[in-house]
Amino acid sequence: MKRFLMLALPVACMMLAGCVPRSTGETEVGVRTIKLGFFAKKGVEDKVYAPGSTYLFLPFVNDWHTFDTKLQNLEMTMNPATGDRKARDDLLFKTIDGNDIGLDVIVAYRIDPSKAPYILQYVAKGNRALREKVVRTVARSKPRDIFGELKTEEFYVAAKREAKAQVAKEVLQEMLGPMGVIVERVLTKDYRFNKEYQKAIEDKKIADQRVEKNRSAQHAAFEEYKRKLEDAKGEVNKLVANVDGEYRRAKIEADAYFEKQSLLAQAIRAEGIAEAEGIRKMNKALTGSGGEALVKLRIAEALQDKKIMLLPMSEGGMNLKTTDINQLIEMMGIKALSMPSDKKAPGGKK
Repeated sequence: MKRFLMLALPVACMMLAGCVPRSTGETEVGVRTIKLGFFAKKGVEDKVYAPGSTYLFLPFVNDWHTFDTKLQNLEMTMNPATGDRKARDDLLFKTIDGNDIGLDVIVAYRIDPSKAPYILQYVAKGNRALREKVVRTVARSKPRDIFGELKTEEFYVAAKREAKAQVAKEVLQEMLGPMGVIVERVLTKDYRFNKEYQKAIEDKKIADQRVEKNRSAQHAAFEEYKRKLEDAKGEVNKLVANVDGEYRRAKIEADAYFEKQSLLAQAIRAEGIAEAEGIRKMNKALTGSGGEALVKLRIAEALQDKKIMLLPMSEGGMNLKTTDINQLIEMMGIKALSMPSDKKAPGGKK
């Protein structure tokens, strides 16, 4: 063991003296490849070296690769000044109804840090190769088929484009995910048709706008009619409410008058009952011994200051059944007037 350590120590010192530094940037991860397997298994090491660090490795027997894990945008556009390539790079395809269209597409993606060793061993040696040979190839093929499912006029509807972009994102993630690529978004920018067809579409859009304007005017007129109708209904309801109020007022007054008359009738009835009761009691009292005297008194009071004439009532005298009393009274009055004043009784009585 001592011999081994004595031999290994110089070798280790020599190896450390020959090591070279390997670093990773702030957004990079590193992957080491072991070329000669003296102390470890040969091949890509299944280990991710953290960002922003420096490591020492022996030269020649180790290889070093880094992958940038920050978000990256693959821009495929018609404008050479903004796209990935200095030439027309937009997606060219046909809509489902057969019209040619060019569509600008942006694919936002990043590398999964934990799969960096897998990417190095099976997919690509670096970011550039991964972008050009894998992400770009897949991103230019599948979105054509997905966006080609739209009709020509549906490209004017942002919601439909966004829905297809979401489908494209999910499909790309399904294909690129196992390769260590995470697809964050798929965005659509400008789109363009054949010039003649573009003009026809624009003309149709103008016509549609006019139709929509007329529909809006019609709708506004209908709403105005509804408003006036509601105003009329409100006025009618107001009149009905006024009439109902007058009816209720009149009914209240009539009910009050009826109640008043009912109370008055009850009072009259009660008074009549009381008066009748008094008469009944008086009649009862008159049937007694004092009643006769009271009747005579009342007769005397009634006859007081009354002129009384005595007529003969014998058998040979006047017959009241055949005598005209009015004529008799008239005759007796004339005879009294013809008598001398000295023969009249004092007070004009005879």
